[in-house]
Amino acid sequence: MFELSREHEEFRRTVREFAEAEIAPHAARWDREHHFPTDVVHQMGDLGLFGLTAPEEYGGAGLEGADGGFTSLCLAIEELGRVDQSMGITLQAGVGLGINPVLTYGTDAQKERWLPDLVAGRTLAGFGLTEPGAGSDAGATATKARLDGDEWVIDGAKQFITNSGSAITSLVNITARTGTRENGKPEISTLMVPAGTPGFTAEKAYDKLGWHASDTHPLSFEECRVPAENLLGERGRGYAQFLATLDDGRVAISALSVGCMQACLDLCVAYAGERQTFGGPIGRKQGVAFQIADLEVMLQAGRMLTYRAAAMKDAGAPYQQFKHAASIAKLQTTEAAVTATRIATQVFGGYGFMEEYPVARFYRDAKVLEIGEGTSEVQRMLIARGLGLPVE
Repeated sequence: MFELSREHEEFRRTVREFAEAEIAPHAARWDREHHFPTDVVHQMGDLGLFGLTAPEEYGGAGLEGADGGFTSLCLAIEELGRVDQSMGITLQAGVGLGINPVLTYGTDAQKERWLPDLVAGRTLAGFGLTEPGAGSDAGATATKARLDGDEWVIDGAKQFITNSGSAITSLVNITARTGTRENGKPEISTLMVPAGTPGFTAEKAYDKLGWHASDTHPLSFEECRVPAENLLGERGRGYAQFLATLDDGRVAISALSVGCMQACLDLCVAYAGERQTFGGPIGRKQGVAFQIADLEVMLQAGRMLTYRAAAMKDAGAPYQQFKHAASIAKLQTTEAAVTATRIATQVFGGYGFMEEYPVARFYRDAKVLEIGEGTSEVQRMLIARGLGLPVE
């Protein structure tokens, strides 16, 4: 059995109160205007949300092991995602894809340089893995970096990178080919590229289906030079580093999906009790009530899978066990979230098709959950391999 601690539930309430007061009243406008609210990011930092998994020496909460720092992060992402998926993914990417690589693989000097501002929410960092020709096949990275004296010279492009071009973005960590191994395979390393570096350009923000208030850009690198000491971690280990980073991110995306489902359930229950047809609320009709009941089952199952995986992370479970649990949680919750938004839109009928109702926004936001941090197809492959099947 798994149950959240009293401290975790109290923390959930704190984040929920913040989200309902500072984000919910503005979410529709931010979505409509494609506005990235940096002031709210700073408020999230003031609340300590970016520092939940970071040590106290860098301004973090210092929550480790049984204290449940990763579980707390997932709770925060869920509660933000319950009112605005864009702000949920901003926190998820800011910590899981921005802070964690530096915290896990950085030198003391790199940590001291970048982490205090990132942990405080004063700045954000991006995670540059995906490329125009290398999505799920991350090993096909084409971006190259050559060592020229005491500098890396980077040429290439990245795409779909969150938190990469905002006014408060300070850093993007990217993978690049830094050589060729003896077996002919590419050597892939991770490099830290500060915002404003000559030759590094965050191109025009994407016009996306959803997550309109999230900062997402394609990136280009042309003779972009960074110091040799901007190598993050061991040379040639970039691919493995980023894959490990994605495992944590999958559980965090699961938490974002749980927030989406919770929002759909709340909206449906309220609407089905208020909307009158044929002399009574639509919630008395089995055709409506049974769909909402199914939504509750998906939500409860997804929440248990998510927080079980988060607890495994906090407890230091063996890597392969955690990796397997992360893929299971990610697959179940993201596909369930897409179904939940379809159910909610159907319950609302014609009103669900109107942008003035939040179910339309959640419907648009949900689809990318099945794609980011590894597609549903990739999760099925990983789960099958975890069962010992030789799937390709």
